[in-house]
Amino acid sequence: MELFRIDFLVIRVVDLIDIGIVAFVLYRLYASMRGTIAAQIFVGLALIIGAGVVSQFLEMKLLSWVLQTVSAIWVIALIILFQPELRRILLILGRQGFTMSIPEYDIEHVVTEIVQAAKELSERRFGGLIVVTRATDLSFAVETGVRVGASLSKELLMTIFNPKSPLHDGAVIVDGERIESARVILPFSTVMKTPDQQLGTRHRAGLGVSEHADVFVVIVSEETGFISYAMEGNLYYNKSAEELKSVLRRTLTRDRDQQDLPLWRRLGSILPGFRLKK
Repeated sequence: MELFRIDFLVIRVVDLIDIGIVAFVLYRLYASMRGTIAAQIFVGLALIIGAGVVSQFLEMKLLSWVLQTVSAIWVIALIILFQPELRRILLILGRQGFTMSIPEYDIEHVVTEIVQAAKELSERRFGGLIVVTRATDLSFAVETGVRVGASLSKELLMTIFNPKSPLHDGAVIVDGERIESARVILPFSTVMKTPDQQLGTRHRAGLGVSEHADVFVVIVSEETGFISYAMEGNLYYNKSAEELKSVLRRTLTRDRDQQDLPLWRRLGSILPGFRLKK
């Protein structure tokens, strides 16, 4: 059934449905990869393909040939170099389908317990690394640690990060109001040094997982007692407990509220890039 015509272009109902389905599938793929390196490759490939379509429409033959060649190379590179990310995306889609939902939980309780634990860890000079999940599935990281499966509390976090505890090395994964795993091994960031300080293993691990997944990471330095946090590939170094509380509450609340936003609003996500915030 024809809706309207633009010059020689005929727009039908089925065309709008087709465009809507493709847009939704692409959005779900990007949402599943958001916060990962594969997301940046995905957007870059989409831009090249889009430029190729425009150049073909304008009959720019040389540019069309170059872009089509580059697109083919990028697809092969995407499959070979980012096989783990693509496999994880397929696993997520297999479990969740094309719907996205964040389970309901008491955000204020989560923020309070984590911030109080970070503050006490800082005062006692205990090192700490707490990864709070957001939209990304972290089952790939949980498998490297020790399953805990307990309710989140400041006391349990203090017990885990006590230097005498066998679980104090590595990270703790927090999902909602539960501590899923401890002693988790995280990927290190390639950033080793900033203009102001050399990054230790906890900061590189916290920054590294924030580059690969959509998470909020709380880092407490054993050497200085400084509280830092990382998100979206950015490291925010030496922050107060009050600022940590404000940012963590705002981040988790925004994640929950975004579920109710229209699709076009959620498509405007900003890709991560490293920078140190004072």
